[in-house]
Amino acid sequence: MRNIALADVDQVPRPVLAIGTDYRPGALLDFHTHRRAQFLYGMTGLMEVETGDGTWMVPPYSGVWLPAGKCHRVRMNGVSTRSLYIEPEAAPRTFRTCEVLIVTPLLHHLLMASADLPAVYDENGRDGALAELLLHELQRASSLPLFAPMPRDTRLANLCRDFLGKPDIHSLPADWAKRLNCSERTFTRLFRQQTGLSFGVWRKHACLMAALPLLLSGRSVTWTALELGYESPGAFSNMFAKMLGRSPTAFVQAAARQSKESS
Repeated sequence: MRNIALADVDQVPRPVLAIGTDYRPGALLDFHTHRRAQFLYGMTGLMEVETGDGTWMVPPYSGVWLPAGKCHRVRMNGVSTRSLYIEPEAAPRTFRTCEVLIVTPLLHHLLMASADLPAVYDENGRDGALAELLLHELQRASSLPLFAPMPRDTRLANLCRDFLGKPDIHSLPADWAKRLNCSERTFTRLFRQQTGLSFGVWRKHACLMAALPLLLSGRSVTWTALELGYESPGAFSNMFAKMLGRSPTAFVQAAARQSKESS
């Protein structure tokens, strides 16, 4: 199914519904929920997903898992998507928070084929087997560290939002503690309690997420590294490769190749 509203088919008695949708650059799907769990896959472009838990950045050839009932907002940047809407009892992942998942070549081809599934497909035939295999592959998918948890503490959350707007890898916990009028030790403990991550890891996640749209917009590795406060392109590239498994240059080349193949 392509470019149809979920509401038109949501009550169809099938565990998986597959819908393909094209979005204009800058499209915003404001906060909403689904009765079903959702896997949202972007073949091209970049997606930014926000919930009350934090923010996720979803690069090309990866997708975001959205648990059933999770209120979320999605900003699209030239994205062509495939969505799977899955009945809660059939959901292959049990996390109550979102995840950015790697889409393997097999999962990619399954998702592409899924757009041809009718709403009412034969569960005992080929279409049913395709739906079952999609669930198995989603269960096996590995996650990417492209998430910046948002603390519940209002003052700390405001600092985090400011940082996400202009990340700097050299931002120090002592500076944040001063702005909160507390000791660095108290700040460090509060930050981990509120986000589940150390300040250093969260800062690195935020910088990585900020790097993706810069690189995909054509900014050089050197420009991006300096913009995020890294002292050298090499230091930035090492961080990038450790977290995403490929260099910034390889990431951009792969995204360009995938975009060309999808056009």
